[in-house]
Amino acid sequence: MDTAGTRVGVFLGGTFAQEPGMTNLVDRAVEFAHEVADAGVRTVWFGQAADYDAPQLAGLVGRAEPRVCVGTSVVPIYPRHPLLLAAAAKTAQAAAAGRFRLGVGLGARTVLEPQFGLPYPPQIQHLREYLTALRPLLDGDDAAFVGQTLTSRPVGATAVAGASPAVPVLVAAMGPRALAAAGELAEGTIPFLAGPRTLAEQIVPAIAEAAAAAGRPAPQIVAGVPAVVTDDAAAARDRVSAALGFYDSIPSYQKVIATEGLSNAADLLIAGDEATVTAGLRRYFDAGATEVMITHTDLFDAQDRARTWAIARLL
Repeated sequence: MDTAGTRVGVFLGGTFAQEPGMTNLVDRAVEFAHEVADAGVRTVWFGQAADYDAPQLAGLVGRAEPRVCVGTSVVPIYPRHPLLLAAAAKTAQAAAAGRFRLGVGLGARTVLEPQFGLPYPPQIQHLREYLTALRPLLDGDDAAFVGQTLTSRPVGATAVAGASPAVPVLVAAMGPRALAAAGELAEGTIPFLAGPRTLAEQIVPAIAEAAAAAGRPAPQIVAGVPAVVTDDAAAARDRVSAALGFYDSIPSYQKVIATEGLSNAADLLIAGDEATVTAGLRRYFDAGATEVMITHTDLFDAQDRARTWAIARLL
């Protein structure tokens, strides 16, 4: 596969999935993937909400468009059991011929508890136990795991033919304890709305130190950044503000936005001409990101999307 554009990916989430007049979600996702690949971008990420299944959609898209890698950004680990998530991830890996990455996260407790009617266990403890149970399952290891917050006892074989190489796991970690767990037990992190200062001063050092202490390779750091190349930056901000308002009410995002010295999520939008957006995204690489995932381009028309995605080759 052409490696140009592999440092930049595109995120597709709830906005594209609820597009008015769409007749088939999978067909539309594949269309977007073709557009992304034609523009020179080589990774497509799918969010997980209450509508489609992200690992399944990623696998289908990866099979239909062999020029792109695919991944999830992100699947909340609760209340999906690691046996179920590992099975979905291995199936997606087989479908995408080894081009799938699994992004997971704690999710927002204030959303998950009322949505599922189940109390969330101690979050960092659960994250550590979940990752500990998940990794062997992704490797096709049938070993049991018994912890304080979950138990995993596979009945029968867990290996999936074609699910190779082993699925990399990235954790949407931004706090110090979650970053320590990600560095020790996963392949990296996939933070969203963490700006360049926060990356350079907190996220990158914390996860790199944890990975090194655990004897693991340097972690992948995939930064999710709202960005669009457009001739009307003010209108773009208005549109993205409406989409990002949800995050302004979540404590974990409030903290990371405040750490950047900003007041709300929309302040992180990079909007303007090609030079402006390219310079803004380069700040994330300078801060230690190994990849940038451009978000919210599905809010804009085909021309602005194409202009945004085309800058991948410049990065």
